[in-house]
Amino acid sequence: MTDKRASVLLVQFAKAPVEGQVKTRMIPFLTPRQACDLHCELVLWTSGQLVNAQLGDIELAVSGSATHPLFEQVRQLGVDQVSLQRGADLGQRMYHAIRAGLCSYNKVILVGSDCPAIDAVALCAGVEALDHADVVLGPAEDGGYVLIGARKVSAVLFEGVPWGTAGVYAATREALLQLGWEWAALPPMADVDRPQDIAAWHTLRDSRRG
Repeated sequence: MTDKRASVLLVQFAKAPVEGQVKTRMIPFLTPRQACDLHCELVLWTSGQLVNAQLGDIELAVSGSATHPLFEQVRQLGVDQVSLQRGADLGQRMYHAIRAGLCSYNKVILVGSDCPAIDAVALCAGVEALDHADVVLGPAEDGGYVLIGARKVSAVLFEGVPWGTAGVYAATREALLQLGWEWAALPPMADVDRPQDIAAWHTLRDSRRG
């Protein structure tokens, strides 16, 4: 049995697919059902990218019910574990997930399910950055971030962050500076949050599948 403390855990965050509660910024451009279908498609796509990267164990951390059939599909793709997120807000949930992972793994990479551009290349770059940095961030083009990796963690990184706004990345960078930690950044990536993002997602999806 290998020593997991010398390895990597990839954590994917996802919401349970409930119509009207996921991809709400796509509505009314999409119907609630279409928005939910898009959410499911992106969750499965992201899980597939993590599995294909073959960098370590994979955990899907779910907000809401973990019993939806979507999450059985994720297991069939090769995800090792489906768990429930813990915490009162997004920051707390991310902190708990990374802290728990670091109890058994040297490096934890956490991603959402909204950035289909995260692939093996980006994930490998994140893991390699942690050879010399305490934290790595994958900035989003809208001012947030789509990936955070760590080999140590502090609640400070997730406190007072204006989640869901263009100030997320800047606030996290400021927290890292206050902590005095070494950190690295990947090239910015686009996520799929608004109607204008759909065309780029379809282009990426079709090119990868072709």
